[in-house]
Amino acid sequence: MKSCLIVDDSRVVRMVAKKILQELGFETSEAEDGKKAMEACQKAMPDVILLDWNMPVMNGIEFLRELRAFPGGDAPKSRV
Repeated sequence: MKSCLIVDDSRVVRMVAKKILQELGFETSEAEDGKKAMEACQKAMPDVILLDWNMPVMNGIEFLRELRAFPGGDAPKSRV
């Protein structure tokens, strides 16, 4: 099963995205900001990341810059 990390500061958006993605067969996890998403990726890199741009603590662009600095972070994990 493919995994998806949903990163959004809106609980409602995360809830709706989770429902849709689970219906499509994804295993989902959630983070409310880029910093928490980075911590989640350090523990287990998801196959897909659904990312909001405008968030507190660490926005989507800052998150992507840090993620791409990971070993292998500039290449997709798998094709979805």
